[in-house]
Amino acid sequence: MSQYRAYPAYKDSGIEWIGQVPEHWKVARVKRLASLRNERRNDVSTDTIYIGLEDVEAGSGQYKPTNGSSRQSEDSTVGIFYEGDVLYGKLRPYLRKAIISEMAGCCSTEFLVLRAEKTEPKWLQEWLLTPDVTHQIESGCEGAKMPRADWWHIGSIEVVYPDQPEQAQILTTLDRETARIDALIEKKTRFIELLKEKRQALITHAVTKGLDPNAKMKDSGIEWIGQVPEEWLNRKVFHAFQAIGSGTTPPSKEHEWYQGGTIPWITTSELRENTVVKTKKCVTSDAMQKFSALKIFPAGSLAIAMYGATIGRLGFLGIPATTNQACCVLSGERDLNIQFLYYWLMAFRADIVAFFSEGGGQPNINQEVIASLWVPSPAPDEQATIAATLDRETARIDALISKAEQSITLLKERRAAFITAAVTGQIDLRGKQ
Repeated sequence: MSQYRAYPAYKDSGIEWIGQVPEHWKVARVKRLASLRNERRNDVSTDTIYIGLEDVEAGSGQYKPTNGSSRQSEDSTVGIFYEGDVLYGKLRPYLRKAIISEMAGCCSTEFLVLRAEKTEPKWLQEWLLTPDVTHQIESGCEGAKMPRADWWHIGSIEVVYPDQPEQAQILTTLDRETARIDALIEKKTRFIELLKEKRQALITHAVTKGLDPNAKMKDSGIEWIGQVPEEWLNRKVFHAFQAIGSGTTPPSKEHEWYQGGTIPWITTSELRENTVVKTKKCVTSDAMQKFSALKIFPAGSLAIAMYGATIGRLGFLGIPATTNQACCVLSGERDLNIQFLYYWLMAFRADIVAFFSEGGGQPNINQEVIASLWVPSPAPDEQATIAATLDRETARIDALISKAEQSITLLKERRAAFITAAVTGQIDLRGKQ
């Protein structure tokens, strides 16, 4: 932003949290510049475009439709919007979700549908997305479980703005500069996707073909694996580990099982292809005695998520711990290197879920499925070599991914700061065409 200068003269806006604004700019409440659409219907065709909160990217003001729809049913009540309306998420966790509609349609009733009348719709959208305005709206949210902002409060928030011709000038420059930043973000996002694809391909190749490119191959006998090196053997998970177990969940309302607990208790939400060294909850020694399904697994054990949205997630125990019933834990390796198995499961978890899971919307596998898996693998010393090679190579790729993600974060911060500076008059974008 260093190439942009400030306006020639400023004045006090009269609003403490806004401060100085360009001398010729105006200040008015949102309700003086826009109106609220209250139209609700429950007879809108499913062919009509529907926008849910999940379809709007937080902070960017961009519409990014998801594959699923949060619309409950064909006759559920929805809000109605028209081209040019501003849709603003009123639930406190989603206050930084605001888009301008490009056509008519219906939306979640958790959106406020605003019609800009005395300002450009994009000016209103960008103003609502600025951090200071978000803070002002957040402070007025009401409700215990799911606090919401209402029109009475949002309508009372002040807006600073120039006349609409100047707004148009500023917004044109904003569009150009943010498009440039968005293109960089998209490029880096695609780079991350390619790195992740490369990482997955590297793992799959190593745990099915090994490290010797000249190895003779044979059919593994497992349809979804294909060929493996000739000397590899099929090893059953059940025979390859000394212990395969799970845990349980003591009733959460009975605090004596958790309060003051010192024994780490792992849930599937904590399995993220990582090493778990700290848990959100611990259980007590009394819980261990009361619930026989609770067992302490040694550090170095491998945990696998068996249920629902987290199915197939993996994690090593960095500490002795017990788990809930959704985790299957393997410990005490015999002729399968546990790190090799970790990468093998990572390579084939989609196939395992597809072939062996039960249930519709929330697929499940069980301990028996995991225990019965056949894993084509070389001798243990070669397994260890493959695992060590993958540790090194995936760490290198992960470092590149992390660097690209940090760059994206900085670009998004730069984008947000530039927009805020423009719509609060900190920089003069007039004539920057």
